[in-house]
Amino acid sequence: MTAVSFPLVCLPFAGSGAGFYRAWSKRQDHGVTVLPVQLPGREELFCEEPFTDVVEAAAALAPQVAELVSDVPRFGLFGHSLGAVLSYEIARELGRLGRAGLAHLYVSGSPGPWTGRDDRATGLDDDQFLARVQDFAGYRHAAFDDPDLRDLLLPPLRADVAMHENYKPSSNEPLDVPVTALRGAEDALVTGEHARQWREVTRGPFSYREFPGGHMYLTDGPDALLRALGRD
Repeated sequence: MTAVSFPLVCLPFAGSGAGFYRAWSKRQDHGVTVLPVQLPGREELFCEEPFTDVVEAAAALAPQVAELVSDVPRFGLFGHSLGAVLSYEIARELGRLGRAGLAHLYVSGSPGPWTGRDDRATGLDDDQFLARVQDFAGYRHAAFDDPDLRDLLLPPLRADVAMHENYKPSSNEPLDVPVTALRGAEDALVTGEHARQWREVTRGPFSYREFPGGHMYLTDGPDALLRALGRD
């Protein structure tokens, strides 16, 4: 019998785009079919204005997600950091739209939705902003060392960071889908206690899993993560 691959809709972290996950979709034999979602202001949507509010973004993205999974009975949502809260709000919006089939929500590198950051990057000048974001993530993309690329990439990154830092959940009502919180074991930004706060968002089963690495553990290679999600 041929194994059925599980469709996994993936939402990007701050400053990134669907291209990050398109590289995942080329990896085989993990039992997961990666379906990236693009955000405005980057890659092929570079000329579009970035989102500035998580809840409004979820309302705009949920119909796109529904279209992506229109021919499958079951699917999962995955998001890292900003993508985690986007995925959570999209899960809510899909419920409001009456779109059934969400089988699992995976929230990575994020505290529960009611926990904000004490330290903020919004409002800092460019150098301070990038330094603060690097401190948060424990990671700096080489593109920001190129002055021309930096000018192109800073506006959507600033919009994403502000959107994340200003996020307030749309509801306290628990979801009915299983939720798994994921985290890099050496993440200095999101503690294990923070990640376990996601157990409060669902009436369904909750699980917590760690992987080697820091806050951006998934940039070191997705194979262990995809194998784990494929086993689920």
